[in-house]
Amino acid sequence: MAHRQRPARVEEKIDSGVAELVPDADRPRSWTLVVNGTPQSHVDLDDPAYLDFEYVRRLGHVTDLAAAAGRPLRVLHLGGGGLTLARYVAATRPRSSQQVIEIDAALVDLVRRRLPLDRGARVRIRTGDAREILTRAPEDAFDLVVSDVYAGGRSPAHLTSVEFFTAAARTLRAGGLFAANLADGAPLSFARAQVATLRTVLPEACLIADPAVLRGRRFGNLVLVAGHGEPPVAGLVRRAAGDPFPGRVLHGDELTRFTAGARPVTDATARPSPPPPDGVFA
Repeated sequence: MAHRQRPARVEEKIDSGVAELVPDADRPRSWTLVVNGTPQSHVDLDDPAYLDFEYVRRLGHVTDLAAAAGRPLRVLHLGGGGLTLARYVAATRPRSSQQVIEIDAALVDLVRRRLPLDRGARVRIRTGDAREILTRAPEDAFDLVVSDVYAGGRSPAHLTSVEFFTAAARTLRAGGLFAANLADGAPLSFARAQVATLRTVLPEACLIADPAVLRGRRFGNLVLVAGHGEPPVAGLVRRAAGDPFPGRVLHGDELTRFTAGARPVTDATARPSPPPPDGVFA
């Protein structure tokens, strides 16, 4: 029996450094996008509804609960990467209208060539700074806004402030949701401050993460979710509990205790998220 040859790794220079596409040994036509040594996205071209990364599955839960099953959404993605979540929305909610903001034009070109979107996916990709484009977006325009912007493994400071969250909240429709991918480790000072900051704009919020991350035992991702009304906490609790690596959802008084008196950050005091520890992606 002939064995299928494994695709070769792809490496290209992009505006922000070097991007690699690493083939998945277990899933044909699946790739991990790595930028400057940091895994950014996993894409399965045959099954765009498959979400490999833990935090992306949790963002997938948010999209699943953002409206009735199958109903098209208007989505704004701040940060593009391999367009994993945009592909998921297009596959699970046909006719959804999506915009993706990605600052690295060469990365966009690489993804378009090597990881093409399915025909019929209504995804518009715009090149530029996420906050700059966000501030020009119309009010009440989106059912879901997702912030997942990283440079050198860190979230830029100008995407962590009260002013940034205010700009994002302005674009949400009634009932819309905002979700942000945070990365942090002990003592979780950055994540606590982000919760406090977002809650000054959208008080109804919840936080989803692996229990070990919440206890500060390892560096990892936390998904922060909020809206003008209460987010779908019960549904998120059920789905996070059923993940391959079950997650916890903090909400209400428990989330208030998590912030432990953290102060909201403004543009004047904002700092990038902490760098990932050496070897965390080895």
